[in-house]
Amino acid sequence: MTPAELLQAFARTRASLDGSEVTFHWTGDVHSWGPGEPYRRVFGFEGVNVARLVKDGDGYLMLSREAAFYLDPRTREILETWEDKPVIHVWNDPANQKWRPFPIPLTDLGDQVCFSMEIPLAYPSPLPVAEFPENSADDTYRALEMFQFFAPAEALRTGGPSVPSTMSWTRMSPWLPWMAQGQRPGGLAFHGRGRKLASWSEVPERTRAYIAARHPEFATAPEAWSEPNETSWTWFRKLAERSRDTAEQGL
Repeated sequence: MTPAELLQAFARTRASLDGSEVTFHWTGDVHSWGPGEPYRRVFGFEGVNVARLVKDGDGYLMLSREAAFYLDPRTREILETWEDKPVIHVWNDPANQKWRPFPIPLTDLGDQVCFSMEIPLAYPSPLPVAEFPENSADDTYRALEMFQFFAPAEALRTGGPSVPSTMSWTRMSPWLPWMAQGQRPGGLAFHGRGRKLASWSEVPERTRAYIAARHPEFATAPEAWSEPNETSWTWFRKLAERSRDTAEQGL
């Protein structure tokens, strides 16, 4: 396929060409690693992404919000504290992307096809070590995101705007800022899997209720493009600055 044809196939797999909202739900686990230390499962993980596509020239804008929650690794309940520290969950609004035709890696698996994306990240950290010594180990944020989206080969030969899809996701990252690991060597490995849902109502009731009680806007995709994207690191900084401002106002 040409890059334009690949983009059309991927867009139908990841979202929907008709602009309707598409929800992905995933679950997984988070393991810690460090020099001379055994790997340890520290959290369960569950998340949702609600997205819709807008045609933009020869590509698309994907408008989305993404929420994800750290779970007790045994009970799978949403955590509010970890080692006496408050847990800060993922509230990424927006989590937008610009798509243009490019040679997306595609693997033929017989009755399925797999779109693969490996995204190395390296950019100035929103949490400089001098300002956040307990929450950041490097002035450069470095991580590796690896996605796989699977779609039925036969469905992609039809003309519908969207096709059923499952996905896998792996992420190597530093310690989360709220874990307050400072300069400790090591980091985290995320490993999850999920699927495209028929509607928001298929998200587990516990998760829908948690979102509705805190940030109900995460049940829908954004209406318009905005930037920059929110991340766990920028969200942590915003919360820290709000806490500082509140403390100063109370003096």
